[in-house]
Amino acid sequence: MQTYNLAPRIRKAFLINNFAASMQKILIIQTAFIGDVVLATALLEKLHHSFPDARIDFLLRSGNESLLANNPHINEILTWNKKSNKTRNLFSMIKKIRKIKYNRVINLQRFFSTGLITALSAAKTTVGFDKNPLSFLFSKRIKHVISTQAPFKHEVERNNELVKDITSDVLFSPRLYPSENDFAHVQQFINAPYVTMSPSSIWYTKQYPFEKWVELFNAFPPGYTIYLLGGSDNIAECDKLVTETVNKQVKTLAGQLSFLQSAALMRSAAMNYVNDSAPLHFASAVNAPVTAVFCSTLPAFGFTPLSERSFVVEINESLPCRPCGLHGKKNCPLKHFKCGYNIETKQLLATLSQ
Repeated sequence: MQTYNLAPRIRKAFLINNFAASMQKILIIQTAFIGDVVLATALLEKLHHSFPDARIDFLLRSGNESLLANNPHINEILTWNKKSNKTRNLFSMIKKIRKIKYNRVINLQRFFSTGLITALSAAKTTVGFDKNPLSFLFSKRIKHVISTQAPFKHEVERNNELVKDITSDVLFSPRLYPSENDFAHVQQFINAPYVTMSPSSIWYTKQYPFEKWVELFNAFPPGYTIYLLGGSDNIAECDKLVTETVNKQVKTLAGQLSFLQSAALMRSAAMNYVNDSAPLHFASAVNAPVTAVFCSTLPAFGFTPLSERSFVVEINESLPCRPCGLHGKKNCPLKHFKCGYNIETKQLLATLSQ
């Protein structure tokens, strides 16, 4: 006769039911970059699904708050100004968080300042990754592993480990919520077939080379308008790309669209070409078709696209210097940048018809 140990299941069910009954307030902390915030929205979706009556707040750095506009699952967006009076603003934020008396604080960030916020939050339960230097002060510490060897985990999976004890193993996708006005604003650009390309990155070795973008423009099939996306700090670069190509259908929208307007435009594109950077995650968060170019970083790190129609493009050869680090670098350490230049244009063109 086969027997089953039901104790772990009963214990987990008890924890979930007890948490659901008592929980009223949850805080998610992600004060890193734009793409990290987008990926964190997967937890918003899951927590709301599991606990629809909970108050869920989100703490991020000022400047990123528009990403979460219109999100129906957020009660309050807390913004920490890290650019001026950083320390004073940090302690003001801690004071505010302590007054709210959260039941659970979930820290996705792995640096000291957010560890301090978490440890001093006065929350009943605090959860974060073991890489945070103050994680020894949390109620629960979860291992955060990025590896180049299987089994690989996506960042969404790693984040899910922080709430799995009160929810389940089921993963939710990240999601952004462009408004009706956002979609109306970009309607002027979608009357004919088009693709978007986001050529910029703050890291040189994450950015497909300038000359290779021009090569892609020049080889692109006729009949498509190519819209270049980016922020106001990418205007000069995108304008220069337009002047370098012989393709007259390349138009720059850099600096002209908000985050959510860009996502709205991407959703209806025939394809969206991106680096391993934030626009990749915009595409995932609206389930837009996407081709992601990985130069110095590896797909195995766990930041690949999650759209139903998505492609990863990288060099077909093995380079002993790749990856040169977990994050991008300002310059190729060996000065050749083969991980970018050796990607062939035909690899990117092939995904358009797949």
